[in-house]
Amino acid sequence: MKYAVICTDKPGSLHIRTETRQDHVAYLKSCGVVEQAGPFLDTDGKMCGSLVIIEVDDLEAANSWAANDPYAKAGLFADVRIEAWNKVIG
Repeated sequence: MKYAVICTDKPGSLHIRTETRQDHVAYLKSCGVVEQAGPFLDTDGKMCGSLVIIEVDDLEAANSWAANDPYAKAGLFADVRIEAWNKVIG
């Protein structure tokens, strides 16, 4: 099943994102479940959150995947939402 992992960064935490970005991208590329991913941008064009579409067996696996993201381990996120998602177009 596909899940959208929707993350909002803590205010003032861009330094955590940039310091951890290399490990985060390596995780996305190596885990084999990511279909699409990219940052949300604020009005100044700076990264302020993430959207990752993953394909895993169930919500438990999605929660585990999200918890093991280097960004999550570094304490970057103020909020993480995981929603079952159905691709219709694209």
